[in-house]
Amino acid sequence: ATRCCAGTKETAFISAVMAAGLVHSVTRSCSAGNMTECSCDVTLRHGGSASEGWHWGGCSDDIHYGMSFSRKFLDVPFKNITGKSGSGLVAMNLHNNEAGRQAVAKLMSVDCRCHGVSGSCAVKTCWKTMSSFEKIGRFLKDKYENSIQISDRLKKKLRRKEKSQRKIPIGKEDLLYVNKSPNYCVEDQKLGIPGTQGRECNRTSQGPDGCNLLCCGRGYNTHVVRHVERCECKFVWCCYVRCRRCETMTDVHTCK
Repeated sequence: ATRCCAGTKETAFISAVMAAGLVHSVTRSCSAGNMTECSCDVTLRHGGSASEGWHWGGCSDDIHYGMSFSRKFLDVPFKNITGKSGSGLVAMNLHNNEAGRQAVAKLMSVDCRCHGVSGSCAVKTCWKTMSSFEKIGRFLKDKYENSIQISDRLKKKLRRKEKSQRKIPIGKEDLLYVNKSPNYCVEDQKLGIPGTQGRECNRTSQGPDGCNLLCCGRGYNTHVVRHVERCECKFVWCCYVRCRRCETMTDVHTCK
């Protein structure tokens, strides 16, 4: 992927997901007590709002350590790269790494547990927790769909390629790319792109596995596949298993 897609929106998404995944994984390990360098977020202790009937408690996820670990692990190698030729791509990668981390921070939520007689919820104990990685992934996928092309010439700061849009600020959660994506539909051995010809697809799906999208408008072939397997097996005393031989026919669709 790196050989064919340097600086594209796909590598932007991969960078963000990797950085977010590292934050999520390390922070989860901290909260679970699996790491000696970190634990729960202690900055929230003894806080809350007694007048509103709740206080901080439990084990809040300490994403500060996870964020710091992710920056050291992923950003330092890029910062050690020198030379003007790669400066635009380096700045882009650093931004996309941070966008992934910011997604984890943005989607933090508060969970609470009720206390009181007969579940009256007179008092609540609350703690901060990360969203599921699936939710974070969906957030970053949306950012991928709306990623911003930037100029490959770095002038003090990152800027949009479209001159008419340069006054629109670039958000810290936006994903950025320099180069337009190649055509992934058609095989290109030089770029290492296999194309989608012959790929199995789902005729009824409107998602990325659907024949309309995966086959890039070329259509698809349908052929029948015969499956033979053992079925309706029963234990016979004594001592063997008797089964029927079942045969099914299914339609398989592959891209033209």
